Amino acid sequence: MLLFYFKNQLNCYSVKLIVMKKVLLLIIVLGGFISLTSFAQSHGADTAYPTKVLGRWDIVIQKDGKELPSWLEVRHSGRETMVGRFVYEFGSARPVAHVKYANGKFSFSIPPQYEPGLRYQDFEFNLNGDDQLIGTMVYTDGKTYNWTAVRAPKLKRTTPPIWGPAIKLINGNDITGWHTNGPNQWVVENGILRSPRSGSNIITDQKFNDFKLHIEFRYPKGSNSGVYLRGRYEVQIEDNKGKEPLSTYLGGLYGFLPPSEMVAKDAGEWQSYDITLIGRMVTIVCNGITVISNQEVPGITGGALDSKEGEPGPIYLQGDHGPIEFRNIIITPAK
Repeated sequence: MLLFYFKNQLNCYSVKLIVMKKVLLLIIVLGGFISLTSFAQSHGADTAYPTKVLGRWDIVIQKDGKELPSWLEVRHSGRETMVGRFVYEFGSARPVAHVKYANGKFSFSIPPQYEPGLRYQDFEFNLNGDDQLIGTMVYTDGKTYNWTAVRAPKLKRTTPPIWGPAIKLINGNDITGWHTNGPNQWVVENGILRSPRSGSNIITDQKFNDFKLHIEFRYPKGSNSGVYLRGRYEVQIEDNKGKEPLSTYLGGLYGFLPPSEMVAKDAGEWQSYDITLIGRMVTIVCNGITVISNQEVPGITGGALDSKEGEPGPIYLQGDHGPIEFRNIIITPAK
């Protein structure tokens, strides 16, 4: 009888021990889950963010009485994180390491690129419907500015273009058909459009949608310029012979698309671009060699005149980075 009692007690203790082990294991698992959740939250993990924020956005920043064009792309990365790219009114596209979402608002910070000072730029915004963002930017000077954004148009073309007649954009005598964004330093001599020193940019009066553009250019050693398509997308011009091909060098769509190879000639030699822009798709032939073939233009580049990507725009030539010459500027618009 006594043996039976001890066996009974032993079985009870065994059952209790098993139950206690299971409870302990459950506590450990729950504790680990809570710890991981707290860690994720403390490190800015995004939970259940509205996916309509994903995509590309054309921004207008209200700053000191001016409307500054900018651009933002937000992408999903991994399980819960959002990342992106941002273009300010000047400079190149820069990565956004983390677009955070908390309490119904999105936010990100980026270090200065060409902005004055060392302070990061801080952005906070929220969705307004499906196709608009409303937000603020704290600039490197610590001041806060308001901005809005609309979803960037896809600019898909469903039929091939029918090309119209070619148009010479320089009459050979003066800058008729062009205007500058400040005091004019541009002259036309012997059919060559020249900017002898850094100064204003020059812009066609006429605006274009899809087109083919032929343009020849010549720069002195160390100089820099650019050709802006629709006034928004810069094809870089710079003295880069012998360098690795980068998106910010000759042949690149500035900050976005690098050329496949560096085909720059010596400074002082005439060079050429043949550029085709259809919707967002661009092909760039530099000095007779295709360096970008039918690639998508993600968005506006720094220095764009505006962020109205759905509208036609002018050809504009950069004149604020050093001496530059152009000739034989011929555009063939699509009908």
